[in-house]
Amino acid sequence: MTPISLIKPYFVENRYLVIFGLICLVIVDIIQLFIPRVIKMAVDDLANFQTDITGLLYYSLYIICIALIIGIFRYLWRRCLLGTSRRIEEGLRNKLFSHIQTLSPSYFDRVKTGDLMAHATNDIQQVRMAAGMGMVALNDAVVLGTATMLFMAWINIKLTLLVLIPMPLIVLGTRFFSKKMHRRYREVQKSFSELTETVRERFAGVRIIKAFTWEQQEMDRVETVSKQYITKNLKLVKVIGMFFPLMLLLTNLSLAIVLYFGGKQAVALEITPGDFVAFISYLGLMMWPMMALGWVTNLIQRGRASLDRLHKILQTRPDIIDAHNAKPIKRSFGKIVFDDVSFSYDASGSRNVKQVLSHINLKINPGNILGVIGPPGSGKTSLLNLIPRFYDVTAGNIRIDGHDIHNIRVSDLRSWISFLPQEPFIFAGTVRQNITFGNKNITESEMIRAAKQAAVHKTIESFPDGYDTIAGEKGIILSGGQKQRIALARALLTETPFIIMDDPISQVDFETGAKIIETVKTMVGTQTIIIASHRLLALRFADKIITLQNGEITESGNHYELMKNNGYYADTYSMQELEEGF
Repeated sequence: MTPISLIKPYFVENRYLVIFGLICLVIVDIIQLFIPRVIKMAVDDLANFQTDITGLLYYSLYIICIALIIGIFRYLWRRCLLGTSRRIEEGLRNKLFSHIQTLSPSYFDRVKTGDLMAHATNDIQQVRMAAGMGMVALNDAVVLGTATMLFMAWINIKLTLLVLIPMPLIVLGTRFFSKKMHRRYREVQKSFSELTETVRERFAGVRIIKAFTWEQQEMDRVETVSKQYITKNLKLVKVIGMFFPLMLLLTNLSLAIVLYFGGKQAVALEITPGDFVAFISYLGLMMWPMMALGWVTNLIQRGRASLDRLHKILQTRPDIIDAHNAKPIKRSFGKIVFDDVSFSYDASGSRNVKQVLSHINLKINPGNILGVIGPPGSGKTSLLNLIPRFYDVTAGNIRIDGHDIHNIRVSDLRSWISFLPQEPFIFAGTVRQNITFGNKNITESEMIRAAKQAAVHKTIESFPDGYDTIAGEKGIILSGGQKQRIALARALLTETPFIIMDDPISQVDFETGAKIIETVKTMVGTQTIIIASHRLLALRFADKIITLQNGEITESGNHYELMKNNGYYADTYSMQELEEGF
C-alpha cells in the first residue's frame, strides 16, 4: 500500500464529478483565450479608424458574454473539484479516527495527543489542498499554458519561440527546489505536532500552572517550542522565497522579450498593433500557468509530506489483534484462570527487562469476588489490564471458561467485561451522556438504578440541571469522588459476566464507600468481580484476596486467613482500622 492509494478510492468514487469538473475547467481555460482576440480586433479597428461607438459597444458585449460563461463554468468546476477535495478531507479524517481506535493502548503510551491532533487537522488539510487546488493549478499549467502558446504561435511563431526561452530554466528550477521543499515541509509538520502537544498540555493543566505560579516558566516553554516551529518555517520560507521570485523573474524576462522584439515587429508592420496588444494579453495569461507550475509544486510537496505522515499511522498495526483461529464465543460463565502469567511493558522478551508481573497463578470461580492489594507499583493495575487484553501477557496464559483469551475475539472478550479504570474519564457532555455512554437504548429507570448503586443519584439530583448538567472538559465541574462514582455508574449500567474495578472507592468518604461496597455485595453469585484497592474496606468480604508485592503474589486467602498470617494484609488492615474506624 502506497501513500497515494489513500486518496485514490475517493477519486474513483467521485470520478464523474472530477471528470465533469475538469471539463468545465478546460472550457474556462479555452474560453478566456478569446478575450485577447476581441481586444485585438477592437485595437486594429481603432488603429484603422474602422469602428465607432456602436462597434466598441459590441466588442464590450462580447467580453461581458465571455465573462458570464466563464463565471458559470468556474462555479461548476469549483463545486465539482473543490467539493471532491472536501470529501477526501472528510474521508481521510474518518478513516484516520477509525484506525486510531483500533490501535492498542501501548501505542498511545508512545504517541503524543498533540501529534495525533496535528495529523487529524493540519496534515489532512494539506492533502485536501493538494488534491483540490493542486489539481486545478496543474491543469492550468498544462492546458492553459499549452493553449496560450498555440494562440501566441497563431499570431507570430518567431516571437512565441523567443518567449519560450526561459521555460527550460523554469523546469530545472522546479525540479531542484521541489526536493528541498518536500524535506523541509516534513520538518515543519513534525514541529507543528510538537507545538500542538505543548500548547494542548498547558491548556489542560492551566489550573495547576496557576496554582504553582508557573505562568512565566510555562510561557517560556511554549515560546521555545514556538521559536523552533518558526525556525523550521523560516528554513522553508528561504526555499520558497527563492523559488517564487525566480518564477516571476523568468516570467518578466519573457515580457521584456515581447516588448522589445514584438515592439520592433509592430513598428516594422510585421504584426498589427492589435496583434501586439493581444500578444501581451496572452503573455499575461501565460504568467498564471508559469506561476501555477511553482504553486502546484508547493502544494503537492506539502500534501505529499502530509500524506506520508498519515500513511505511516494508517500502516501501524495494533498489537492486540484476533488470532487467526479466534472463536466467536457469545457467552461466558465467568471463570478465570491465570496460568504462570508474567508480564512486561517491553514486549521484546529480553531477560534483562524488569517483569511487572511474575509467575502469577490464580483461579477465580464464576460469581466469586477476587480482591487485589499491594503497595503502589506492585502490579495491581497491570494485572487487571491483562484480562480485557489491553496488553498481552509475555509468558503463560489467561483462560476464561477454559478458552485461552488469545483464542477469543477481542470484541467478544471486552463485551463480557464492565471496566472501571483507576483514573475515571469524564467526557465534556452531560452527566446523562457520561453514564449511558451515548447508548439510546438505556431507559431512564435503568440509568437511575445504576446511579443509585454507585451512590451518586442524590448528588446528581442536587445539580441545577440534574442529569442534564454539563460536566465540562474532563468533568471540570465535578469533584474527584463524583467523577469516580459517575464512572462506576457507567460500569454498573451494563450487566456483564465480569466486573473489573480499579480502586473504586479511593476518592470517596467512608460512608459513601460503604454504600458502594453494599452494592457490590448484592452482585455476589451473579457476576465475577475483581477489585483492586488500597482501602481494604472494599475487599474484606471477598472470596479470595491476593497481595502483590514486586509483581509476585506473596499472600492469598480470605480476610480471616490473611489476618492470621500477620503479613502485609494484616498490617495494612490494622492501620486502616485505626484511621477509619471500620
